Amino acid sequence: MAVEFVGIDPNTDRDHCPAVWADADAQEILLQGWKPTPETQAECEGTSPANGSVPETEAIVRIPARMIPMIREACDAVERAQLR
Repeated sequence: MAVEFVGIDPNTDRDHCPAVWADADAQEILLQGWKPTPETQAECEGTSPANGSVPETEAIVRIPARMIPMIREACDAVERAQLR
């Protein structure tokens, strides 16, 4: 697995730090973010077309909008790997 660190929330306090990685080999983006409140989790699950709640092997995470450039960079890295 070739995970490449892309970026960390520029407003981080180094204790609570959403982050972004790209795994070009697996063609995946990895995100670290804040857990939603139970109310937000329920709202997400209630508006999803999926059957039931979010499984234990998955998670909903909150990522600040200021990290959009890092997410785009991770998307680009994975996309470039597909073109090789």
